[in-house]
Amino acid sequence: MSNIELRHLRYFIAVAEELHFGRAAEKLNISQPPLSQQIQALEAQIGAVLLYRNNRSVRLTQAGEMFLKEAKGIVAKVNDVSEQAARIHRGEEGNLTIGLTSSSPFLKKISRAFKRFRMLHPQVNIRIVELNSQQQISPLVAGDLDLGVMRNGELPDVLQHHVLRSEHLVAVVPAEHPLNDLPAGELTFAHLADQPFVFFSKDVGTSLYDDILKRLAKAGITPFITQEVGEALTIIGLISAGLGVSILPASYKRIQVDGVQYLSFKDEQVDTQVWLVSHRYRPLSAPASLLAQMMMEEVD
Repeated sequence: MSNIELRHLRYFIAVAEELHFGRAAEKLNISQPPLSQQIQALEAQIGAVLLYRNNRSVRLTQAGEMFLKEAKGIVAKVNDVSEQAARIHRGEEGNLTIGLTSSSPFLKKISRAFKRFRMLHPQVNIRIVELNSQQQISPLVAGDLDLGVMRNGELPDVLQHHVLRSEHLVAVVPAEHPLNDLPAGELTFAHLADQPFVFFSKDVGTSLYDDILKRLAKAGITPFITQEVGEALTIIGLISAGLGVSILPASYKRIQVDGVQYLSFKDEQVDTQVWLVSHRYRPLSAPASLLAQMMMEEVD
């Protein structure tokens, strides 16, 4: 038996619903003789009479009634999966896994892009994995992450980045610290040289760790690190308890904690970058491509 084509099912459904070849042909935008021939061919293929017809009427046989029900289900299923495939192609459905550093949600550019994407494409399943910049590299290379939002640092050749934004670094000090008495815009790295420093543990492997220590070393400063922790929020908490000072990106100023002050540096070029990272040779899925575009379009 030859394979039944989807058009044969559509032709039969139209005739079965209209119970009139002329009206069905008009509905299908074809002429009546070819329609009659296609129905006859369908009946021959399946080896059953589906329609009783004479000069006055057309009606379904018992086999035709069963076939109509199943044919409608098949066509509906094909329509459903076709539309779903189209939605996935347009980025309106599917899965998206993205790596974020702990500071990323505090960037308006990032949070606004997520909000906009979720409103426009609620059917996309977004999985967010909180990882520091170094921790994102291996899963990005392996394809376990579609996108990564991280701080500037060294990347393997197979990864590429787009700069989402640059932001200043700020000093984070206790509210009662003498550095708060400095005139605005006069603070330099040198003022932190002899201060107890609360910072990331080297084992955490954040890009900020390497970046900030390199900047301090360039200024001839080796910080006196007295507390090493794994998260920036812990750094801020320890500073609020008066255990030292630190340097963090300005986006953390959105975290208002009692007993903490954020001070700007004199050198406005003291900044850090936030990157959107993806695989250089592996095409992005449609949802990932749309979210990436929204992130790059957003204005702080």
